[in-house]
Amino acid sequence: MTGQIPEKMRFVGLAGPGGPEVLEIRSMPTPAPRAHEVLIKVHAAGINRPDILQRQGKYPPPPGASPVLGLEVAGVVAAAGAEAALDVGAEVCALVPGGGYAEYCLAPGAHCLPVPQGLSLLQAGGIPETFFTVWANVFQIAALKRGELFLVHGGAGGIGTTAIQLAHARGAQVFTTAGTDDKCATCVALGADHAFNYKTQDFVEEIKRITDGRGVDVILDMVGGDYAEKNLNCLALRGRLVQIAVQKGAMASLNLAKIMQKRLIVTGSTLRPRSIEEKAALAQELKADVWPLLEGGKVKVIVDRIVPFTQVRAAHEYFEGGAHVGKVILNMAA
Repeated sequence: MTGQIPEKMRFVGLAGPGGPEVLEIRSMPTPAPRAHEVLIKVHAAGINRPDILQRQGKYPPPPGASPVLGLEVAGVVAAAGAEAALDVGAEVCALVPGGGYAEYCLAPGAHCLPVPQGLSLLQAGGIPETFFTVWANVFQIAALKRGELFLVHGGAGGIGTTAIQLAHARGAQVFTTAGTDDKCATCVALGADHAFNYKTQDFVEEIKRITDGRGVDVILDMVGGDYAEKNLNCLALRGRLVQIAVQKGAMASLNLAKIMQKRLIVTGSTLRPRSIEEKAALAQELKADVWPLLEGGKVKVIVDRIVPFTQVRAAHEYFEGGAHVGKVILNMAA
C-alpha cells in the first residue's frame, strides 16, 4: 500500500437494525488487499434492495463478507495484491460481497471490470449488481433467445431498466409492469414493447390478449407472493420463471398441474453467496457480450439521482419510497 492511502477511512455504519435513521458515518482502519484482491478508492456506490434488507436486519452478509453495506462500486485501484492482475490507477467497477458504502473497498480482482468507454465513474457505480444479476438470471439460467417474449416486473427499477434494455438489444419482445403511467412510458422509451400499470391494469389478461393466449417465454420476478400464480398464468408452453426476490413474500400457492401441463420451469437464484469463480466467469461474459452494448450506447445506465454519501439516510428513504427510475447512487467522494 502506498503512502497516499490513509490509515483510516469513513464508511456508513449501522446503529442497529431499523430504518434509515440507523445509518451513521463512522471511521475504521483502511483494509489491505490479499493476494487476489484490489483496494478500490470508491467514487460511487450503487444502492440496491439487498442493502435495505440488510439494514433492516433481514439479510445478513454471507460468511467472510464485510458487514458494511454496498454490493457494487466504481473507483480507482489504490493498491493491488500480487495475484489481482490489475494496475494501481486503473478505473474499474466491481461487484463486491459487501463494503461498498466506504471510501475504500476490497474486491476480488476477477470481479473488477474496466469502466466502459464514455461512462463516468459515477455512472459506472450503477452497473455491477444489476448487470451481473440480469445476465446471470435472464441469459444464463433462463436462456432467453432472440425472438422470444420476455416479461420483467418492476420495469422502472435498477434491475428492470437493465433487463428491458438488454432483452431488447438482444432481440426479444419485452413486456413489463410498473406502478405509474409515467414509469410505463419510460419503460417503453427504453425498449419495452408493452408496459402495464399494475395498479390499473390486469397484466395477466393484457398479456393473454396481446399474445392471443400464447403467453411469454421468460419471466424475471422480484415480487413473489400472489404474483407466483399470476406468473404461471402468463407463461407460454415450456416457459421459464426465474425468481430473484420476494418483495411481497416468500410463500405462495401454486397450481402444480399447470406447471406439469405447460411443461414450465420454475427456478430462481441469489448472486451474493456465489463463489469467486462463478462471479469471475460472469464478469468475463459481461465484458465480452455487454460491454460493447454499453460502449456503443445501445444500453445505458439509467441514473435517477446521485446523492453525497453523507446524505445516505435521505438516499435510502428516497429509494424505499419507490419513486426512482433506474439507479440511486452514492457519491463516495463528495
